[in-house]
Amino acid sequence: MVQLQTHARKVRNEDINPCIEESDGSQKCLNMYNYDKSMCSAYFQRYKNCRKYWHGVMVQRRRDGVKPDMPTAEEREQILAALGGKPY
Repeated sequence: MVQLQTHARKVRNEDINPCIEESDGSQKCLNMYNYDKSMCSAYFQRYKNCRKYWHGVMVQRRRDGVKPDMPTAEEREQILAALGGKPY
């Protein structure tokens, strides 16, 4: 039980999970279309692209010896602003 609560906190922690917004969008779509996954493929793709992008950033930071591996929510906002928005 405690392990599930810890996992849930990590999933909702903006400093750990950079794709909360995309995940929430997918879930809302599924709820709206009665879990018909075919109606939500764009949301799933956006989430997948988000995870792929930030995983690449995390791997590069790890290679470069930057800590923490995943940029904080504040750092990610700055990165996205410098890029002119989300690249995914």
